[in-house]
Amino acid sequence: MTRSELFSQIQQKSSFLCVGLDPDLEKIPAHLRSEPDPIFSFCKAIIEETADYAVAYKPNIAFFEALGAKGWDTLAKVAEIMPNDVFTIADAKRGDIGNTSKLYAKAFFETMNFDSVTVAPYMGKDSVTPFLEFENKWVILLALTSNVGSLDFQLIEDQFGKPLYQSVLEKSQNWGSPENLMYVVGATRGELIGEVRKVGPEHFFLVPGVGAQGGSLADVAKYGMNSTCGLLVNSSRGIIYASGEKDFAKAARNEAKKLQEEMKILLNKYL
Repeated sequence: MTRSELFSQIQQKSSFLCVGLDPDLEKIPAHLRSEPDPIFSFCKAIIEETADYAVAYKPNIAFFEALGAKGWDTLAKVAEIMPNDVFTIADAKRGDIGNTSKLYAKAFFETMNFDSVTVAPYMGKDSVTPFLEFENKWVILLALTSNVGSLDFQLIEDQFGKPLYQSVLEKSQNWGSPENLMYVVGATRGELIGEVRKVGPEHFFLVPGVGAQGGSLADVAKYGMNSTCGLLVNSSRGIIYASGEKDFAKAARNEAKKLQEEMKILLNKYL
């Protein structure tokens, strides 16, 4: 999916919602556990009920990898049923060099046909650029994340007072462009989103941390929205685990609809 196609979907749905698929066997509704593939059944129901409001889906690969070969089969099936008009994200957080990165890219871009993959930049340029060689595919680079441990490294300042995450942003823009490179920027960082936007004015941001982690959607839009929206705001637990009963998919739809309605107001305000 191209940048213009993604923005078109945002406009059509009045939404910049990404639904995170974190299917934990211990948390999905009990009645699904007797299904031949309970994780697939869960994800399928969530996708079907939220597709009217979501412009992106983000399977967290760990929840599938943990199940071994069957999990990979399930992930492939989930990837196949995602609507053609949504942006798909393999949340794999890969980060290795050379041929290893290229094979990771082939796995997610060619074998499973995801639009994008999350990548860790710690090993530098040669761990990222192999992913950028695939036409109409995207790297989503970890820049400023929402977890507590992000403070360990991302905000360390150099001798000029520049935090590490800003160096990552500045350096990586020479590797890709706003047409194939996004950044992960956590919603719980508040006004720091605005600092990231100054460094990457045209890039899309994937923003986790809204909902269960306490990030403010209004603040994300205030500090992060640009002329083409430039935001994909992810909600995982707040949507997919809105109910643990047989109505789980309807409950997920309701939560997605609430976020979309708020997003519509913010899009009208800032665009």
